[in-house]
Amino acid sequence: MLSVGKKILVPIDGSPQSDKAAEEAVRLALAGDSTFKSTLHAILVLPGMRAPSFTDFFPSLPATERPDWEENRRRIFYVVEKAAAETAVPIISQVVYGDAAEEILAYADQEEIDVIVIGSSGAGRVKRTLLGSVSTKVALHARQSVYIVR
Repeated sequence: MLSVGKKILVPIDGSPQSDKAAEEAVRLALAGDSTFKSTLHAILVLPGMRAPSFTDFFPSLPATERPDWEENRRRIFYVVEKAAAETAVPIISQVVYGDAAEEILAYADQEEIDVIVIGSSGAGRVKRTLLGSVSTKVALHARQSVYIVR
């Protein structure tokens, strides 16, 4: 288990698998010595780019600029923020745009994350074989320890 304060990254998307991973990440943050608090980083990766490119004929607003964004954000981050608040685990919430696996790996390296806690995809064998899964890509390419929650 964790014995000193660690930086724990949990990618979330509002799915049941990511909610389970969020709860497990909070438990891991609490497992350490109380003298050294672990910090939880919750990251939501949205597809695409923050701003439309000049090649878009009918660009749509980025998700974070739509009128219903704040409500969607609250719903997606609800489980992880509630669990962290109830246990006094420090949390940093971040929204980024791009390929999920690439952005998770980049964030982990940039923030010097110690462990990534990620939910399994829940995708079937055929779909996972054809498309791959974010959790598989992260586990294969991360420099950090990866804990996959099923």
